[in-house]
Amino acid sequence: MVRAERGGRLYDLFKDRSLVAIGLGEIGDLSRLPSRDKIAAAVVQSRPDWKAQAVAMSTGQLHRFRSEMKIGDVVVTYDPGRRIYLVGEIAGDYGFDPAVDPEDPHVRPVRWHREISRDLLSAASRNSLGSISALFALGKDVLDDIERALTSERPLPPPAAAESAVVEEDVFQDIQAKALEFIKDRIAALSWSDMQELVAGLLRALGYKTRVSPTGPDQGKDIVASPDGFGFEPPRIVVEVKHRQGAIGAQAIRSFLGGRHPQDKGLYVSTGGFTRDARYEADRASIPLSLMTGDDLVTAIIEQYEKLDLKTQQLVPLKKVYWPA
Repeated sequence: MVRAERGGRLYDLFKDRSLVAIGLGEIGDLSRLPSRDKIAAAVVQSRPDWKAQAVAMSTGQLHRFRSEMKIGDVVVTYDPGRRIYLVGEIAGDYGFDPAVDPEDPHVRPVRWHREISRDLLSAASRNSLGSISALFALGKDVLDDIERALTSERPLPPPAAAESAVVEEDVFQDIQAKALEFIKDRIAALSWSDMQELVAGLLRALGYKTRVSPTGPDQGKDIVASPDGFGFEPPRIVVEVKHRQGAIGAQAIRSFLGGRHPQDKGLYVSTGGFTRDARYEADRASIPLSLMTGDDLVTAIIEQYEKLDLKTQQLVPLKKVYWPA
């Protein structure tokens, strides 16, 4: 699959000029870069601000386009506006031609066969072809499905709708799981003081007023939350925030409980989690005590995100994604 850029900008060019092309043209003709390592070095020189993962991805795509794609290989591109795939085969070796498109000058000649509607493909194939990568290999099942579609003029029969629902749910769950991990990564990268502010912002979203302890010895509390903001009006919630990799043990829980008043409620937040003994200590505490892990914090942030004040949202900026129901 060679994507015709976002929105299918290059689709007609690919079709009319009988070729496919990819970008990062500023590194020049790949013919002068005999190895993958040489390509990687050129990418780094061209994009010094890129992270290692982005460099590796672009290097892999350029190397595959130049060296791994063979004459006769099936090639596909897509026009999202018309929901049409153009199917052909590689017809020549790699070339560098900025005249084709200044942004995408790395080219391969193609012998195009025909266009097929996205509706002719199975849900699994549509999912595989939906990757946003500029260039990626197609699996045998997808190639077989494309070959079937090339000889068909009718969409798949109605049972494919059930298949589509299953595939969509699988993709959604995969995206959801990845999103949760990315949010945890963002939270893990916060400083201790920002983590403290994040927890305080969450409590404010739940209707409490908060007082955050200044940097330094906090005598077992980082945040005090209450309806009046002073701790006079119940409930008075005393919060300890630990932002580190190691799990919190029983002794830390006992130390936290040691300075509490009988009417206090306790919240202990640990991005490193808690040991089994710590949970046992919390269960037998003399005051109500809730333990919040990093996963629990992410869940609470997502549930209350629309209620968070702007300052708190900026600590972990999120965007809403709509998905078919």
